[in-house]
This record gives sequence, C-alpha cells and structure tokens, in this order.
Amino acid sequence: MSSAADSVNAGRSVSQKRVSRPGQSSTKHYYFGAALVLLGLVLLIFVAPNLIDETRAFRLNKPPDPVQFEFKPPTFVGLAGAFYILVGFLTVLRDRLGSWTRFAAIAGVAFMPLLILAMALGRSDLSGTNVVNLLVSSLFLATPIALGSMTGLWSERVGIINIGIEGTMLGAAGIAYMTYALVGDGAERWALWLSVLVAILVGGLFALLLAVLSIRFGINQIIAGVVINLLALGLTGFLRSQVIVKSGVGTGVATPSFGIPLLSKIPVIGDQLFVGQPINFAMYLVVFLTWLVMFKTPWGLRVRACGEDPHAAETVGINVIRTRYMSVVLGGFIAGLAGAWFSLESSARFEDNMTNAAGFIALAAMIFGKWTPWGAFAGALLFGYADALQTRLQFLKVDIAGFEIPSEFWQMLPFAITILVVAGLVGRATPPAAEGKPFQASQ
Repeated sequence: MSSAADSVNAGRSVSQKRVSRPGQSSTKHYYFGAALVLLGLVLLIFVAPNLIDETRAFRLNKPPDPVQFEFKPPTFVGLAGAFYILVGFLTVLRDRLGSWTRFAAIAGVAFMPLLILAMALGRSDLSGTNVVNLLVSSLFLATPIALGSMTGLWSERVGIINIGIEGTMLGAAGIAYMTYALVGDGAERWALWLSVLVAILVGGLFALLLAVLSIRFGINQIIAGVVINLLALGLTGFLRSQVIVKSGVGTGVATPSFGIPLLSKIPVIGDQLFVGQPINFAMYLVVFLTWLVMFKTPWGLRVRACGEDPHAAETVGINVIRTRYMSVVLGGFIAGLAGAWFSLESSARFEDNMTNAAGFIALAAMIFGKWTPWGAFAGALLFGYADALQTRLQFLKVDIAGFEIPSEFWQMLPFAITILVVAGLVGRATPPAAEGKPFQASQ
C-alpha cells in the first residue's frame, strides 16, 4: 500500500509542477539584484552620513564585563552599503557567474538584522545592545507561531484549510488557565501540568469540531474556521469574566525554567541560549517530529496523498476520511500546546484575545515555508525576530531629526512583515492540490 500511495503522490507532484516561462527566473534575479543595489546606494548616500559618529557595540553577554564587538555606525552602515551593491551586481550576473552567487544573496539577507540594529544604535543615545539576548527573545516569541504553523501543516497537507488556528489556540489558553485557577489556585505545580494537558486536549476538541464541519457536513472550510475563531473569542471572554475573574486568581506561577545539561554551561552563550521553559523547548521537538512523521513514514505519505489527490489515494486502499480526521485532530493537539504557551508559560494569566493574531501569522509562516516543516519554522523565526526587534527598537528610543519614533510604529512591524510575505515577497507558493475541496467516499 505504501508503494502504491508513493506512486500516487509522486505522480501528482509531477503534475503539479509549475512550468516556468523562458527567462522568468533570470528576470527575478534582475529585480532582486537591482533592489539590493538600490538599497546599498541608499545606505551609502542617505543613511550612513546621518548617523551618530560615536562608538557603539553589539554585546554577546551581560554586564559588567561583556564580550562585545565595537563599531562606529556610519562606517558600519557605509561598508554594508558597499556590500549590498556588490551582492546586487553578483545577483544580476548570476546567469554568467553561476549559482554560487545565490550564497551571496543569502548572506545579504542574513546580514540585515545586524544592519537594522546598527542603524538603530546610530540614532540612539544608548551605547550598545545585547544581540544574543535578542536572538533568545526571537526564539521564545517564535514558539506559538512555529507550533501554529505545524498545526496548519497537518491540516492543509491532508486537504483541510485551517483558518481556525487562532481560535484553537485562544480557546486552549483560556480553558487551560481556568483549570489552573480553579484546581490549583494558580500555584500548584501538579495543577500546572494538568492544565497543560487540558490545553492540548481542548485544542484537539476544537480541531475535531473543524473536522466535523468540514468533512462530515461539507461546510466551506474557511467559514468553518471563522466559526471556530468566533466561538473561541466569545467562549473565552465569558469564562474570563464569569469564572477566572471571580475566582480571584488573576495571575499564577508560570512553567519553570531549566537548563539543558552540558549545553547550558557553554561560556558566554550557554546560560542564554540553552536555559528556557519546557514548551519553548518542546517546540523544537514538535517541528522535528512533524518533519520525521510527515516525510519519512508511510502514514505521513498517506496524509500527503490525501491532500494531493484523495480519490487516487482511495483507490489504493487509503481511508481518506479517517486520515483527514486524524491529521486535523493531531494538528489541534499542537495548537493546544501553543495555547498553553500563552497562558501558562509566557505570562501565567489569561487576557481577552491574548493570542493577538498569532494564529494568522502562523499561517503566513506556513505559506512562507511552502508547506514544509523546516520552511515554516524559518518563517516562524522571521516573525519571532520581528516581534523581538520591535520591542528592542522601542527600548533604544530611536529618533530622526529630534523626533522619537512612537512605539505604535514599531508594534506594527510583525504585521507589516506578514503582509509582505502573504503578498508574495518570497515567490509563488503552491498549496496541496486538493486543499479546501470536499471529498465524498465512494460507496
């Protein structure tokens, strides 16, 4: 059965390959290279001369004696401008120079986070900033987005559009904290772990509701997802006002931090990168297991076959209906864990709509990663970094011509990046062929 399903999936994958028009790839190189050249010129001509000519530093650990890299912002940004001009020309000439120039473009994109920080320090009164701490914050804030994107993968790879990730996470967060407040007064350790389990189960129940609406009753899957979101919003608002607030336990004790043996003892970065909380570390395991099961096991192959051509999958003996139910509910369990992160790990309390569109950003991360686990994880890191960066930029109090940029401007940064990604900045992404299409089993 596995080999037959493999043939179905392979055949469908071949049929879904998009035929590129002659010269289309080269045209994209020209546009991207030209954009990098323009960026370099702007940095050299307009940005670098207007930065403070005082020594600033990227710090790798905490005071009083931090390891740091010192620089002067005008020099740093000027050299960055020259670097981007060079990378831009290499990208434009990629067809002549070879595909190795792709690595130069990747290096240019990877360098941008440091460039943004350098420009911010060049317009700030602070002498430096901790870049390792910023990386840790990015990984921490990427946790619910990465988990949510894995939820989306398990749903959409099997053919079910899941707009309800936001509501699933919110419902799990609210009910989990209510359990923690009522059973353990927000302080008992055993009640904390019980509440995490409750969050996972609640996520599965919300996903089961989505699956029933989409698979059993054939309701439009986008509308079904919106129903999940509205249900969670109303339900958690009621539970907070009528149960959590009246319980008197507005804040609890969050999940404890712990260090990974040996790794947490690495000098300079060990106590920052390898000390954290359990759901944050579990996120890496979930991403790895999603990749392993979905792409390296027969059952994962069946899941993907159901999302590409369910009728062909059925002809080789795959129970498409059951596979879809199982995959969607599995994704719901993961979303429930993300909900627990919000109310039991990040803040140890519950607020109305506290997920703050993380479920929708998770969908954008999944699209960014072209429906692959590691690509979606990279997208989650991008959005996590944007969230951490906007907080850091507020702390640096960046000003332009004496006008301090308001915090509201920086707070929109993660959503602006989401719009850019969804609008197709990273190129066209092709979803599973049968995504969103109702399926009726043969009689």
